[in-house]
Amino acid sequence: MNQSEILEPKEWYNKIVQNINKVFFGKENVIRKIIIAILSKGHVLLEDVPGVGKTILSRAIANSIEASFSRIQCTPDLLPADILGVSIYNPKAVSYTH
Repeated sequence: MNQSEILEPKEWYNKIVQNINKVFFGKENVIRKIIIAILSKGHVLLEDVPGVGKTILSRAIANSIEASFSRIQCTPDLLPADILGVSIYNPKAVSYTH
């Protein structure tokens, strides 16, 4: 999609779905919910059995809106800090100004 091209919301949605359907077909309800989450600046966690196309769908959506794509393989022992990192408070590194 050309960045200078301004589309009505319905046209924009239809182009995104049409582009995604080139590589992933049959779950328009899921696609609609993901687009709603993107527009509302939310997050999406795709859970399903292996081999149903979660990664393909995610990559297709990212490519359709010219966004970056990365994938996390979740395991039962995965913690938020494993993904986001941690902050460690170091009082010696804190500078106080009055």
